[in-house]
Amino acid sequence: MKMLINIDVPELAPAIAFYCAAFGLELDRLLDDDVAELTGGESTIYLLENASGSRCVKGPVRHRDYSRHWTPVHLDVVVEDIEQAAARVLECGAVRESDCIAWRGSRCITFSDPFGHGFCLIEFIGDGYGS
Repeated sequence: MKMLINIDVPELAPAIAFYCAAFGLELDRLLDDDVAELTGGESTIYLLENASGSRCVKGPVRHRDYSRHWTPVHLDVVVEDIEQAAARVLECGAVRESDCIAWRGSRCITFSDPFGHGFCLIEFIGDGYGS
């Protein structure tokens, strides 16, 4: 099964710049004027431009807000060197939100991107979670 990742952002240009610089992704193509396809990881990432304040779900009235927010779904980006990757994402505008936590053969640091979305950097040691 192939999984696609969609990330709402208020503007494409700064989002493309952040995700390409922070994670080494590449802009593959623009679809219309409001969708960018990024490749270079194991999943294709689509950045979807949606204005802050626009309605985001049909059900209960909710509007997009790009200040820091919590969602039960987030990205875990697996990296070879967590300290080097952390320095890179911070330089690109991410905000660090935790210390480095060691757990079952992994090291993890949590961040938020410039658009309020949380993500984790994970470095596996040995067999990772199986260790």
